[in-house]
Amino acid sequence: MIKAMTIATRSRNELMDITSQIQNVVWESGISEGLCTIFVPHTTAGLTINEGADPSVQRDILAHLEKMIPHRGDYRHLEGNSDAHIKASLVGSSQTVFVEKGQLVLGTWQAIYFAEFDGPRQRKVLVKVIE
Repeated sequence: MIKAMTIATRSRNELMDITSQIQNVVWESGISEGLCTIFVPHTTAGLTINEGADPSVQRDILAHLEKMIPHRGDYRHLEGNSDAHIKASLVGSSQTVFVEKGQLVLGTWQAIYFAEFDGPRQRKVLVKVIE
């Protein structure tokens, strides 16, 4: 079964740690060994796994994405959010994480981040745990 979660972002560009929400879905599934696939059905948002201990890493990622792909640029897309589409394409829309003994298998410093590039908005995150 696919579990749909709603995420409320607060900023135009934001990395939101959703690791605990994903872990809760794993526990609710009752599956102790398998895979957890997380998918974002949006073209201006994504998912990434990166350091969860130092918030300056999040700031650095967002700052350098903005430097490489500025909000205002020579874009043709009429909605004014071309940068968000490009950033989402670079970050990607899904992640798969191993599940062992009912726990997400992540490195010591790793966290799962929802990446918002066109907020603030209400967003969906879809999660499926497979045995």
